[in-house]
Amino acid sequence: MSMFEQLRSKHGAVAPVLLTGDLPAWLVLGYREILEVVRTPSRFSNDSRLWSELKEGRVPADSPLLPVVAWRPDCMSADGEEHRRLREAINESMGRFDRRGVRRYVTRFSNRLIDDFSGAGHADLISQFAQQLPMIVLTQLLGMPEEYGPRLVEAATELVKGSEKALESNAYIREVLGQLVARKHTAPGSDLASWLIDHRAGLDDDEILNHLWLVLIAANENTTSLMASVLRMVLTDQRFRASLAGGHMTLPDAVEQVLWDEPPTIVVPARWATDDTELDGNPIKAGDMLLLGVAAGNFDVEIRPDTDAAMYGNRSHLSFGGGPHECPGREIARAIADTAIDTLLMRLPDLELSVPESDLNWRSTTWTRHLVAIPVKFAPRRGTGAEPEPAEQTSQSAPRIPPSSQTAEDSGPRGVSLGAGPAPMSPEAESPVPSPSVPGPRTRRTWWASVKRWLRRG
Repeated sequence: MSMFEQLRSKHGAVAPVLLTGDLPAWLVLGYREILEVVRTPSRFSNDSRLWSELKEGRVPADSPLLPVVAWRPDCMSADGEEHRRLREAINESMGRFDRRGVRRYVTRFSNRLIDDFSGAGHADLISQFAQQLPMIVLTQLLGMPEEYGPRLVEAATELVKGSEKALESNAYIREVLGQLVARKHTAPGSDLASWLIDHRAGLDDDEILNHLWLVLIAANENTTSLMASVLRMVLTDQRFRASLAGGHMTLPDAVEQVLWDEPPTIVVPARWATDDTELDGNPIKAGDMLLLGVAAGNFDVEIRPDTDAAMYGNRSHLSFGGGPHECPGREIARAIADTAIDTLLMRLPDLELSVPESDLNWRSTTWTRHLVAIPVKFAPRRGTGAEPEPAEQTSQSAPRIPPSSQTAEDSGPRGVSLGAGPAPMSPEAESPVPSPSVPGPRTRRTWWASVKRWLRRG
């Protein structure tokens, strides 16, 4: 946070910055200023075709920024009536997923991954768990075979990093999704691709592909980072773990605390000024790019005077966006993170870091920051976490997420998520949607009950 604090002390809530290729942009650091940008699309559009640097030919064709910010025919790039048409399709199609069914998938695949390393007595919770699970679940939700997961994890990572492989990786992901859309026309199933094809909004194949791309990239990177941060906190912060174990905080509470303190996306690209305007006293020219400093906004002392205070139950952070483009998949992301970590801690209650916390390394990009590895140790166990396959649902009978968790708003920007506002300003803060319990074929103990049983045996 020191860089953001330095920028804020020098420039205030909005700071001029340079991106790769010396491309100028404005970094919005203030909580209220971020909300002003995301809630007024008439002034700050998601359509990158407005970008003056792009229109004037100063953005190279091979710029690693383009796969993230380039215009696409999806609800993220659209405003007005076109946005409403596309957003309705993605909201209603995602609303057909049963959150309990999603949690069953997460539990099942979590157990599979844990079985792979539980006998060894040691593991890396990033490469062997947090980096694999979200993509495995997403391939199921989108309608792909799960074996696509590992290669898609690699490609999505390179894309979000903005590496020299970003363009090649993006091409691969789009090729896979194009094949998926073509296949679902003739062999539909109970999945997002099939439901988008069948939606009354009449999306064409290019629109369907781009919405699948948006869901895949945004959900994978952000959920992986969220899981990594929650795991680090559980393993290293004794006050946090004691609070969690003592019943003062639930695992969903822990997820929300991390969304405040370590948002999966620290800087969100991007908005573009539709006309000359002003933000926090800065003259913003038509076509200027604005980046949203979510991590800085979550620590803005104007809305969070005590930055060390617990934020249990407060969903007004900026990690899932605000305004008409708020992330529609936030409940699925929460379900994946808290269900997976609960399953892990129940299976391995004696889990602990195998290196000092100071030896943990971080990977940072323009947009994200998360751990490279979380090496852990535990008593070796035989893999016994297999659960029955969930019953197949038909697209006609798939239960919907209750309408109260759906909004007429859009997913976080390309490959990332945004967030909401402080308690009096945020719809989520006013009526939080509780995460349902994890269903299963057998009675499950809480992970802390498993810890206590393990301690008694010792």
